[in-house]
Amino acid sequence: MKIINSHMHGAMDYAVVAFLFLSPTYFHLPETTATFTYVLGAIHLLLTILTNFRLGLFKLIPFRVHGLIELVVSLGLFGVAYWLGDIEGKLPQYFYSSFAIMLLLVWFLTDYKDTKSRGF
Repeated sequence: MKIINSHMHGAMDYAVVAFLFLSPTYFHLPETTATFTYVLGAIHLLLTILTNFRLGLFKLIPFRVHGLIELVVSLGLFGVAYWLGDIEGKLPQYFYSSFAIMLLLVWFLTDYKDTKSRGF
């Protein structure tokens, strides 16, 4: 069941960016994990502002491609979780495993065919 439209997804993307930028401080993430989290936040912000939906600023990336990128990233984050867990302990592993599950859940619930709320 696809219950998240493109407008809701865009708002959630900006919330995710804020979450990623605040997480290293709030969760006291170790140095490598914190750096990775800031970089991931910047990349997610770039993806969001370049996506062709109402909350995108430049509308260069089709929403379906945005979805494909998020799917690949969510799956890749499971590997990142275990890699960071090996080098910096359980906190990074739990953080990124949980984040990957959340991102994958959003992917499953988003209607990437939605074109009603692109705003043009």
